[in-house]
Amino acid sequence: MTVTRLISASKSEIEKMTPMDLKESIFKSEGRVVMGQHLLFAGPGLVRGVTNSELMFAWGADMVMLNTIDLDDMSNNPGLCGLTLKELKERCHRPIGVYLGCPKEELKDQGKKALYRGEGMLATEEHIKKCMEIGADFIVLGGNPGSGTSIKDVIACTKKAKEICGNQMLICAGKWEDGIREKVLGDPLATYDAKDIIKQLIDAGADCIDLPAPGSRHGITVEMIRELVEFIHRYKPGTLALTFLNSSVECADPDTIRLIALKMKETGADIHAIGDGGFAGCSSPKNIYQLSVSLKGEHYTWFRMASVNK
Repeated sequence: MTVTRLISASKSEIEKMTPMDLKESIFKSEGRVVMGQHLLFAGPGLVRGVTNSELMFAWGADMVMLNTIDLDDMSNNPGLCGLTLKELKERCHRPIGVYLGCPKEELKDQGKKALYRGEGMLATEEHIKKCMEIGADFIVLGGNPGSGTSIKDVIACTKKAKEICGNQMLICAGKWEDGIREKVLGDPLATYDAKDIIKQLIDAGADCIDLPAPGSRHGITVEMIRELVEFIHRYKPGTLALTFLNSSVECADPDTIRLIALKMKETGADIHAIGDGGFAGCSSPKNIYQLSVSLKGEHYTWFRMASVNK
């Protein structure tokens, strides 16, 4: 089957894609894929009657990642508004994935004042299998702010996920946030060799490497991330690179998003994600739209907005 690039794929074409087809469709989109992030514990969403995932797709996102999902108790996910993941996908007709936290030490930091049930989103064998069972299109392995996630934890969980899923799941992994205890990939102050870490992640089975976006995380420049993206693409051709616009800057004004979007595109990355640090569990729909227009123009943005039933 000839795989259509994701930015112009219809509902029926997306529904037929295997995880590796999705990987190819992203690669074919030439750096124009937009991923939104939906913080499930934050409440039912910005607009009554629809989920934030639906809202982000309606404003130009091509993919959505669900953060803070409770895989042990699927009723404990306010942002799903009572829907199963399958039902959410039936509304959105777009790729939807799950974010899994890697370290078990994550829970020690949250204590009694935890904002969400962190143990429900840990990258355990049970939860990785659950992601496959409920129909997640991809998983993202990392650690939420304050979790104490080490890049070594991410590498270990990537290897575990690959052993469990094989090619039946698109696996994204990296370190783009929580750069206080351990610096993010691309930070010149990191005590590890970023290229060696990327090599280990790819060898462990990562299909996509996640990196911080220039202009959103302090000290991260286009040149740093561009060099790592080139290494990713050369080390194992076909491996994807993702830049993540977060660190609360996703809640800035659209002009700021436009400037950062151009920096993200200059890195050569394949996917450009925007975080959930806005209100009610996602960034402003206007910022999703601005990111999409800046990366792929109005034509493809409007196609994504209007083609949900195509």
